[in-house]
Amino acid sequence: MIEYPVRLQVYMAKSGCGSRRHCETLISAGRVMVNMQRVTTLGTKVNEDDVVMVDGRTIEPVEQYFYFALNKPRGYVSTNYDPNERNFARDLLDVPQKPLLFSIGRLDKDSSGLLLFTNDGELTQKLSHPSHEVEKEYLVSASRPIAREDLEAMRRGVYLPDNRLAYRIHRFEILGSRWTRIILTEGKNREIRKLLEHFDYRVLDLIRVRVGPVELGELKTGHWRRLTSDEVRRLHDEKGQKR
Repeated sequence: MIEYPVRLQVYMAKSGCGSRRHCETLISAGRVMVNMQRVTTLGTKVNEDDVVMVDGRTIEPVEQYFYFALNKPRGYVSTNYDPNERNFARDLLDVPQKPLLFSIGRLDKDSSGLLLFTNDGELTQKLSHPSHEVEKEYLVSASRPIAREDLEAMRRGVYLPDNRLAYRIHRFEILGSRWTRIILTEGKNREIRKLLEHFDYRVLDLIRVRVGPVELGELKTGHWRRLTSDEVRRLHDEKGQKR
């Protein structure tokens, strides 16, 4: 149950608009109205009888949460709205709850694999925050075999021109001449691609096969499934669990 008054971004997150951080972005962009008045001030509080609209659509908190896993094909974007894109990963979910759902984290357009969807904004906020160090596991194929010394350098951390913080991988395993397993815990935008490009590799395939306790398994490209109750429980318990 929600205790009113409640901060607008919390109300929005519980209404399926995304993580609190994403909801704050929507507020700052002027896309939110309360009682027909546009609101751009973060920290604004709303009461139970207030009418909240996002992009002209009335929203209300939901009491039931839904959790899905999708094997995202290449060429689809994780965001639910981009005027420059046509293929949205969420549209592959053939479920009545689809309008409520948003992705947990990102998976860039040129990558494929496991992408989680939910309407649970609090869980999304938790799993997206770097302090929880949730592991994301990828299989990577590059234009040439990735040298161990380069992977070790990536594990120690590399400062790239576009960021004052170090980009780094958490663990790696060389699986052969073609594939390398790379595990992240931070998930900066296009982190693996930027690291490999820094060492003059060109990414051929980048497939996410695990997020925390949830594995891609045998899920076919473009297909989806509901998370099990055990997976949901373990996601809520997740905090840097090493595997």
